[in-house]
Amino acid sequence: MRRAPLLAPRPRRASREPVVPMINVVFLLLIFFLMTAQIVPPAPFDLTLPSASGDEDAGQTALYISADGEIAFETARGDAALSQAASLPEGTPLRLYADATLPAATLAQVLAQLTALGATRVEIVTEGG
Repeated sequence: MRRAPLLAPRPRRASREPVVPMINVVFLLLIFFLMTAQIVPPAPFDLTLPSASGDEDAGQTALYISADGEIAFETARGDAALSQAASLPEGTPLRLYADATLPAATLAQVLAQLTALGATRVEIVTEGG
């Protein structure tokens, strides 16, 4: 005669999914995005860029012009910024970030000053449209 056990067998716990592989994948993705991201220095003042379509290839140096005509290049301001921007090596493109509300006459005047100072290649940066 077979006796019933005094204690009932414990029910088996459902096995949980392993979390460590998922954490590894998340960290690998985080490292990938951090390594491939481009870190761009902030503009010295707020700008609203004009819209245009075309190539997005631009140089590595930038001249900024605010809506009220304030000019900045790296740490220089005003006429010193223009002189420093125009003294780039031959063939080096100068990116020009001008506010969309900047009067065209002011932009033309700045471009004329850059040409007089010896700038040979100026690229005006716009928002893609």
